[in-house]
Amino acid sequence: MHHIYYEMNWTEQAIKYLKDSLYPIPAELNMIDWKSGLSSKTERLAHHLCAFANQEGGGFLVYGVNDDATMFSVDKEQADEIIRKLGNIARNNLMQPLILEHATVDFNGNSLLFIHIPENVEKPVYLRGGTIYDSYRRSVGQTVKMSHQEVKQMIAESQGLLFHEQTALANATADEVLRLLDYDCYFRLTNRNLPESKTAILGALDSEEFIVKHGNSWNITNLGALLFARDLTVFKGLQYKTLRIILYTGINRIDAHPELNFKNGYACGFEHFIQFIMERTSVEVIEKVFRETKASYPEKTVRELLANAIIHQDLWQNGMHTMVEIFTDRTEITNPGTPLVDINRFIDTPPKSRNEKIAILMHFFDLCELRGSGIDRAIEAVEKAILPAPKFIRGDFYTKVIIYPKKTFAQMSKDDRIRACYQHCCLKYMENKKMTNQSFRERMGIEEKNYSIVSRVIRDTITAGLIKGYSIDEAQVKKSTSYIPYWG
Repeated sequence: MHHIYYEMNWTEQAIKYLKDSLYPIPAELNMIDWKSGLSSKTERLAHHLCAFANQEGGGFLVYGVNDDATMFSVDKEQADEIIRKLGNIARNNLMQPLILEHATVDFNGNSLLFIHIPENVEKPVYLRGGTIYDSYRRSVGQTVKMSHQEVKQMIAESQGLLFHEQTALANATADEVLRLLDYDCYFRLTNRNLPESKTAILGALDSEEFIVKHGNSWNITNLGALLFARDLTVFKGLQYKTLRIILYTGINRIDAHPELNFKNGYACGFEHFIQFIMERTSVEVIEKVFRETKASYPEKTVRELLANAIIHQDLWQNGMHTMVEIFTDRTEITNPGTPLVDINRFIDTPPKSRNEKIAILMHFFDLCELRGSGIDRAIEAVEKAILPAPKFIRGDFYTKVIIYPKKTFAQMSKDDRIRACYQHCCLKYMENKKMTNQSFRERMGIEEKNYSIVSRVIRDTITAGLIKGYSIDEAQVKKSTSYIPYWG
């Protein structure tokens, strides 16, 4: 499999990553690490090389960029010393010697030195003189030591062993399979009649790789259990894969109702998950004397964001559930695993799925949208309901999205308004249109006479580096009346 990384000239890819790390907000990425000088700490440099070699697509060190994102030129003498030292470390300090590449590139008037560390075929790469658990990875732009679980995951993946293909329960009888898996739900979701014979049912489950024949018995795969288990907690290793829902009595985590742990597999329990969340987030309102119950969030938004969390969770990561936390002023959906793409690019970038098979089947069962369109549709539904924009958060070991019920424009913070402006601009761009003052006013439910308020938000979003003016004539960009995302 060839990644786009290898199809491009590596220096072009390095410059692209550098630009992504500098704009709109300067921050180091997993793919590139800024360096202001050659560290005297040989072991720490070995950690960096190890981490990039263990990363899909490898990565880059760029010398000539300070921690505050200011830049300076690296002269030839400095570059030669950096290349020599890193080359020695790559050959002598790691159990799997690496071959590095380097190039000096002019960027914004500064001569920067890029060091390319390719992804190693044999993983994990670890430190010479240590054990395989002396391995490192990149996380939120930092180099950190891998946990024992992450090392085991990398070994399995390097051998081509996918999580969903692993065995959840071995040597089950036919009756045990039918007792543990909700096969009735499988046939309902596929609009098929339930076969009359036990053999036909098992054959159908086998064809989907939910179970695998093993002599005279059956092995239930992680795929089968994760999607159709009647109770995930009976499968060793899947106890933390259940969905947890917590209802709080206020806006903080001090007081909560008893925690709910939904033990069903994702496919057979999904509609119940959604129904429960929608019921618990609905509020009673009085309109024209009549009392009505109204949803705080569009069901489409809840559906797509929950499906996204389930599909993109890091299944190898233990000790953390996919969670829905319901507060009086917001709902937070959190899944294990950092996002594989920039959170500012969720709308336009098809996600890299950790669990491709699960994603395909969840769509096939009509439980969520096509892969890559779910986030777009979730935000589109928020806009139609004139709700605050969802907030995406990248954690060290998790991904979180926060959705908010109705707020007036006055109740929204400056960040809320900027986020709404950026997301609206992205959606318009994906429709081959441009954002305007009018389109954003309509999105926010603001009257035309208050156009100046919206103009201020647009200016703030430009200042934040998230959008830019659009004009065919570059000289007129600053006077533009239409706008596109910063990456457009």
